[in-house]
Amino acid sequence: MSLTESRLTRTSVSTGSSGRTTVTATSVASDGRSRALVGVVVWFVGAWTALTRGIAAAAGWAARTIRPAGVLVVLAATAGLALGIVFGWVEWMVAGAAALVLVAASVPFLFGARSYDVDLSLTHERVVAGDGVTGEIVVRNDGHRIALPGRLDIPVGAGLVEFGVPLLRPGHTVSQPLDIPGLRRGIVTVGPATTVRSDPIGLLRREHAFEDVHDVYVHPRTTSLPSTSAGLIRDLEGSPTRRLVDSDMSFHAIREYAPGDSRRQIHWKSTAKTGRLMVRQYEESRRSRMAVVLGVAEHEYADPDEFELAVSCAASLGLRAVRDARDVEIVTGSEIPRVVRGRLRAIRHIPAGSPRPMLDGFSGVSTLESTMPIADVCRLTAESGDRLSIAFVVVGSRITLTRLQQAALAFSADTSVVAVICDERAHPRMQPLSALTVLTVGTLDDLSGLLLRGATA
Repeated sequence: MSLTESRLTRTSVSTGSSGRTTVTATSVASDGRSRALVGVVVWFVGAWTALTRGIAAAAGWAARTIRPAGVLVVLAATAGLALGIVFGWVEWMVAGAAALVLVAASVPFLFGARSYDVDLSLTHERVVAGDGVTGEIVVRNDGHRIALPGRLDIPVGAGLVEFGVPLLRPGHTVSQPLDIPGLRRGIVTVGPATTVRSDPIGLLRREHAFEDVHDVYVHPRTTSLPSTSAGLIRDLEGSPTRRLVDSDMSFHAIREYAPGDSRRQIHWKSTAKTGRLMVRQYEESRRSRMAVVLGVAEHEYADPDEFELAVSCAASLGLRAVRDARDVEIVTGSEIPRVVRGRLRAIRHIPAGSPRPMLDGFSGVSTLESTMPIADVCRLTAESGDRLSIAFVVVGSRITLTRLQQAALAFSADTSVVAVICDERAHPRMQPLSALTVLTVGTLDDLSGLLLRGATA
């Protein structure tokens, strides 16, 4: 017996004439009524949930299928038939009936939207800005019935490519070439291919999207830079610094032994001459580390073409450093919400392990409206990693020399700072300033000559 039954059950005791005692258990009838009430509530909740889901599904289907012209025709059919029947207006009844016939005649054109099997293939998924992409679209009728003619839409970035699909017999295949003209730098999404069924008037439309989606990485244009001028310094294996250490490659001097020195650094010839333990002392050598800082603030560039020139210059510098097996760090500004601007610092690192990931990263770089100034980006770059040998700061023409000098002060004193100003209206020139060297480039080809001139100087 459950807890509820034990609470709703009462026991009565009666004594008969023969002296026997009879115990009678009576269950309260309200227990059955409460169960019935709970069952009704559960059924009502389930029915209401199913009804709302059905209404939502129907509304979604109507929103995807009925076009604006179809909405007008449906409203005309409803209003015409209602007014005609209520007021006895024959003209309204005829108009409503005609609209209803148009809607009914448009329904058969929606059949067979899922009978296609579409295969989209591209010859290349990584191209250089300005080049096009070719591919092929193969449409096959997988159904057991004849597929009516239709249309195939393929989104290409913000654009749309349309193909007409002819009448296809069961198992029949048709292929069409896909030619995408010159693309701008960025990550362009091609697909998914969508089959479209629509009536000739355009009242109804049925679409079915496939899962074949391709991301085309459009790399920035780059130029070949001289290997010896990749960092304007020639310490490919490491250059000595003024810091003295106990063990390294560059010998500095011999000093007297101190507690804690390694026995392996004892110079025995000097020890024999002086009679005291003498140890070797070295200058610390460190491998040259290079940083490429690209400004992405929208107000720092005069127009989008100037920003594309800056991206190409930064990509060329990074590509030369990767090919020379240098330790390179490529940094850009990051998007910062306006509500925390000034209190939050953030930068973005582009992978620089090999050329392909690096160029893929440059494909996704774009100007930002809310980000840190170039001086703050340089300061955070200098704080986030090891000491740098050289830093390239690539900016637009709206950055003044004063702001560039402030950005150069963010790096340590032994870091060579080179600022690359991209200005398509300026002549190429090299201008040495205190704490940095300023290169002004008007075209991408100017960068190689200026770096070569700086290396030889």
